[in-house]
Amino acid sequence: MSNLMGNIRNSPMISTLGRVAWFFRITMVTLVLGLLLSACAINGVANDQTASVDPEIAPNAVPISLAENQIDEAKPESSGLAQNSALNADAIVAAHEEVISGIYERLVPSVVRIRSVRQFDQIGSLPGSPGSPEFERSSGSGFVWDDQGHIVTNHHVIVGADRVTVIFADNTELDATLLGSDPDSDLAVLQVEDSGHILPPVSLGDSSAVRVGNIAVAIGNPFGQEFTITSGIISAVGRTIRSGNSQFSIPQVIQTDAPINPGNSGGPLLDRQGRVIGVNTQIISSSGANSGIGFAVPINTAKRVIPGLIEAGQYEYAWLGISGITLTGDTAELTGLPRNTRGTLIIEIAPGGPADSAGLHGSDSTNTIDGLDFPVGGDVIVAIDGSPIEEIDQLISYLIENTNPGEEVAIEFFRGGATKETLMVTLGKRPGF
Repeated sequence: MSNLMGNIRNSPMISTLGRVAWFFRITMVTLVLGLLLSACAINGVANDQTASVDPEIAPNAVPISLAENQIDEAKPESSGLAQNSALNADAIVAAHEEVISGIYERLVPSVVRIRSVRQFDQIGSLPGSPGSPEFERSSGSGFVWDDQGHIVTNHHVIVGADRVTVIFADNTELDATLLGSDPDSDLAVLQVEDSGHILPPVSLGDSSAVRVGNIAVAIGNPFGQEFTITSGIISAVGRTIRSGNSQFSIPQVIQTDAPINPGNSGGPLLDRQGRVIGVNTQIISSSGANSGIGFAVPINTAKRVIPGLIEAGQYEYAWLGISGITLTGDTAELTGLPRNTRGTLIIEIAPGGPADSAGLHGSDSTNTIDGLDFPVGGDVIVAIDGSPIEEIDQLISYLIENTNPGEEVAIEFFRGGATKETLMVTLGKRPGF
């Protein structure tokens, strides 16, 4: 048969059109074979039975019948690839489930439900008449900080409470006392009674290493549903939010879409290795339930604040005594600076505060652009101790992470133009409000 085909191909009676047709059919078969072999390589499947073409034989010498056989033999392999892909997908899902289940099993003994009770007197119906006492009950979450009986939670979970009870996953209930609380970071530390109950502390991660897209897992007691685990991803890092308990902001906050609801407050936000990277604190919601935007105080903030709460019952922050906004292109031009200038525009100066005493200026007027009022006239801070300050969040973070009350810092700023000035400012201590 092969000799006959060879004779036919070499016969002068074959027209040019016939030769082209032969070449076209054989080239297409070769292309199909190449694609099949490439697919095997892309999917990472080793196929020892795949026929190969002898490199010494020209492509147009491959018999059509052989090529068709090769295509037929490749069909079961394609089915095998689909089956292997399904198996690989199932293995990936199983691995993900194992990670989540493993985190829950390891961490749930370290997570607690916190029940707080606040008593207040009801006003009597008649003037001056005593009323019967009423009780306000609330619930939140927390976790074991160390093996000394310290439990970390949110400030807003226990503020004003007359009695606090810590409940473990095995239903052990322990009374707790408040050691210290910080409304500015929305963190608090409880001390449970020494009952002999095993208190396995959590492992702490590094919130500065958290990346957008990382797996995020929350364990807590949403809506009173005890010891619930939810998962998602890290949606953003470096957010700044108001603490909800004071006029100051919390910088470097972690945003996650792992469902967080009322009752999750104070519980841990975990990475895929089960390390605590944040303390769940707030959600953005119009209904009071999770809308996919939750926030956690970074664990690196807790690492700074919690020891101070344990030792002294409070944490002291350095205070500059200003309020400001991040400079925009429009506000830069209004201030007489190039549009690409980066910095923090001072809006207000606290009377008698550190910035006021050093001679920094706040905004004294506004200009309107596109119907919006922009403050003008204030100093624009661009560096502290040589560290660039491009936005208000950086200013807040620098003061919290690198300074203490009573320290002197060099503030670099622009005032009314492009001439940079420097003032030395002695930082104060944040006032209570």
